[in-house]
Amino acid sequence: MQLCLLLCLALLSPQGASLRHRHSWTKKRDRELPATAATATATAATAATATPAHRNFTFDLFRALVAASPGQNILFSPLSVAMPLAMVSLGARAATKAQILEGLGLRARGGPEEEAALHRGFQRRLQGLRRPRGDLQLSLGSALFVRPAVRVRDAVLSALRTLYLADAVPTRFEDPAAAQRQINAYVAQRTEGRIVDLVKDLDSSEAMVLVSYIFFRAKWETRFDPQSTRQQAFHVAPQTAVQVPMMRREGEFDYLLDRSLSCRVVGLPYHSNATALFILPGEGRMEKVEAGLDQHTLDRWLRKLTKRKLQLYLPKFSIEGSYQLEKVLPRLGIRDLFTSHADLAGFTNHSGIQVSQKQSQCLIPSVQ
Repeated sequence: MQLCLLLCLALLSPQGASLRHRHSWTKKRDRELPATAATATATAATAATATPAHRNFTFDLFRALVAASPGQNILFSPLSVAMPLAMVSLGARAATKAQILEGLGLRARGGPEEEAALHRGFQRRLQGLRRPRGDLQLSLGSALFVRPAVRVRDAVLSALRTLYLADAVPTRFEDPAAAQRQINAYVAQRTEGRIVDLVKDLDSSEAMVLVSYIFFRAKWETRFDPQSTRQQAFHVAPQTAVQVPMMRREGEFDYLLDRSLSCRVVGLPYHSNATALFILPGEGRMEKVEAGLDQHTLDRWLRKLTKRKLQLYLPKFSIEGSYQLEKVLPRLGIRDLFTSHADLAGFTNHSGIQVSQKQSQCLIPSVQ
């Protein structure tokens, strides 16, 4: 029997995600930030695990995704990956549990106190993110779809509901088509129809499906004037440009020149106290910026941003993609989870529960 992980993300702006483009190009004059080399990292997504940690899952995962997808754009929600991993750890044992917890940032000998702090940290984060925020719309959550014949241990179900606010939904996996429709309808409803076909290939061997979703919509605090948007060249490679609708706005922005990492940072606020950071590496400095990204760097940027008048150019864009996390997570030390060596006996009395490698992450943002 299989436990299938499905992670999905729907965004209507960069908040809650990290966006990366592989190349950087010649800078324009000193007070102008061209969008052709923009890298966006949202502040709300960075500390995915609010726990005492000796490493940061967000930036470890970012670098693992970059290494697994050289030359590609990267867009991901750290929270929507870390949270289901923590949920799986509730039913994992032995080396499988230790690998997950250490991958999430806990020390190898952290003990039950730190493990409990990890789960409480997710609980606080979920409760905080679910509070109404005016014009900012954020929907996130999880659900465990369970074959009725499979009895999930009471302690695990209680923790999923209490700590992770997760629904437990009985699902007839012996009818894969009906189970697929049920799960897809659940996700579509909670992402306002942005993700409508998450599950495509369930089969009758599934015992449980764990779904994690996040949906974000927000308006810029100061909107881009549509009359200022023009078709303009956007460089997708040093010698290749395409024509795109390029937004333009002149005004005062939070700005920082980071000489140590050879990059510039500009902050664009949304309504309701959220901000996107756009990072422009110097020519040929993308790898240096990537290597230097960590929580300390982000905290330093946020402390040192100051107001400066700029001309900002930003293309309207959308990105869609998926990741095979069974190939990425071993880079973080989570080696056994998708193999026959995984020990998930804490979930249920049924033997032979394995995590399926059918997990995917759908990414569908648009920025305008």
